[in-house]
Amino acid sequence: MAMTMTEKIMARHAGLETVEPGQLIQCQVDIVLANDITFPPAAQEFSRIGRPVFDVEKIVLVPDHFTPNKDIKSAEMAKTMRQFVKENGIKHYFEVGRMGIEHVLLPEQGLVAPGEVIIGADSHTCTYGAVGAFATGVGSTDAGAAMATGQNWFKVPSSIKVELTGQLSPWVSGKDVVLTLIGRIGVDGARYQALEFCGEGLQSLSMADRFTIANMAIEAGAKNGIFPVDDITETYIDGRVQKSYERVAADEDASYARTVTIDLSALTPVVALPHLPENVRPVSEVNTIVINQVVIGSCTNGRLEDLAQAAAIFSHQPVHPDVRTIIIPGSQQVYLDAMKRGYIETFIRAGAVVSTPTCGPCLGGYMGILAAGERAVSTTNRNFRGRMGHVDSEVYLAGPAVAAASAVMGRIAGPQEVLK
Repeated sequence: MAMTMTEKIMARHAGLETVEPGQLIQCQVDIVLANDITFPPAAQEFSRIGRPVFDVEKIVLVPDHFTPNKDIKSAEMAKTMRQFVKENGIKHYFEVGRMGIEHVLLPEQGLVAPGEVIIGADSHTCTYGAVGAFATGVGSTDAGAAMATGQNWFKVPSSIKVELTGQLSPWVSGKDVVLTLIGRIGVDGARYQALEFCGEGLQSLSMADRFTIANMAIEAGAKNGIFPVDDITETYIDGRVQKSYERVAADEDASYARTVTIDLSALTPVVALPHLPENVRPVSEVNTIVINQVVIGSCTNGRLEDLAQAAAIFSHQPVHPDVRTIIIPGSQQVYLDAMKRGYIETFIRAGAVVSTPTCGPCLGGYMGILAAGERAVSTTNRNFRGRMGHVDSEVYLAGPAVAAASAVMGRIAGPQEVLK
């Protein structure tokens, strides 16, 4: 029986020759992830089971949402995680000073690999599909049970083939690709399905682009997003991944629920207007919208390549005096690399503030909360009402180039407006 990438990975981890969409299966997991918000309830579930952790090497804990701690409650949550790590001998724990935003950090550290089943108590765990893994978000209860059993149950999703043709134009990035896709199929267009990316257009996508696209699969309602392992993937994981892994490719005659084709050559920079990621418009078609804040970073766009795009804009013009601009490198390594390349100095001289790695503003936690009536352009992944602060604030989603250009112009703008 022919299978998609997702079906093959799930079958192998369930010990089955084949699986089909809709089938309920129990899979062995390779990684269980949790963060400072989702871990405490997972730990409670784990303690009720009364077993030791299934594998100290396969549990990854990252305090990144409200860390460095913003208040007493967040400090207590982080303390719970820290104590669990010491009591159970967890090998992969990233303390303040060594931490990063979890979905930037795990691939960077080589902790996720092709062909794996990865679950995380965070909806954007689907990011790791960029390296050819089946990766999906789960609830804290499932994460807690998996920490004890090393297993999780799944309903096998059907797959949507997303065929990419052509190549990206300058200043068009993975964020524009995934927002265009979500704008086309809607926020429920792939509900409990796998988005499998393929086509000759893949050669135009860097790993940073792929991480961004896989990251926002959940914004289309998908169970996971997944990319085939090619030379670009292998170059990225070479020297990072120190464990054995298995490349998985879809069968040529695999069955898909439908096919969506995107011509990368036809794409232009886009922005998702409030209050849904599907509310996508080309930047060139957006009327004058004055903004108050810009955030560049997050698990979606906090990688070195993202900061490079922003720095290229800010090297031409400074931040508009009426705009607060917050730059958040996705990890300590990204921060160091950005320093070495001069990006951090460029940001500061342009009038931006540079933060330690954190998810803070993305979920309305801290480091950039919006007041009533304020508008932000952000490279984060969600623009729901109240996502970044007051329910009467607005979040506009865009890639780093558009976010930086908007910071310069004081309104939503494309990079060509700054560079002309």
